[in-house]
Amino acid sequence: MKICLCYLGVPEYQQGIAQELGVSQATASQTVDRVVNSTVAQSNEWIKFSTTNHELMEAKRIWQSMYIFPTAIGVIDCTHIGILKPNRHRDEYMNRKGTPTLNVRATCDAGEMFTSADVSWPGSVHYSRTWRNSQTRSQLINKANVMLLGDNGYGIEPCLMTPFRNPTLGAEINYHKLLKQERDN
Repeated sequence: MKICLCYLGVPEYQQGIAQELGVSQATASQTVDRVVNSTVAQSNEWIKFSTTNHELMEAKRIWQSMYIFPTAIGVIDCTHIGILKPNRHRDEYMNRKGTPTLNVRATCDAGEMFTSADVSWPGSVHYSRTWRNSQTRSQLINKANVMLLGDNGYGIEPCLMTPFRNPTLGAEINYHKLLKQERDN
């Protein structure tokens, strides 16, 4: 496991990690492959998004027992994971900074557990597009009184609250502070 975690933290240094941990590069490669494949195979057991009304109300109850934002059940964000530039569709993987990446979108609940993850988007795709096309959004869009908290990379909608771009009024500033505080916790 340590080999895999070290490699995932700094993927371009598999040989160096193998040397540092006293194993061959082949052993490091096989270990990473086994751990990642095992994790992916079991991910549906660990990463589950609430879909029933009962599950959603329970997620909201747990959020409200720890935080203040009404009707929230979790947070959403994206991050870019660096990759080697693929041979096919190369430009699609170039993010706005000119680096080849995958755009990874995930949601977490009040207990900071992943409830959904999507690693299928190339780096050039905007966060809001990953959200608009997500199964998570489809499951939430028609549910009343539950939402996720997101950042400015997303647009506001009934199931997703995002900050004001330039809050000026007292209520806007308070909303902005609360949203940021709860997203960052």
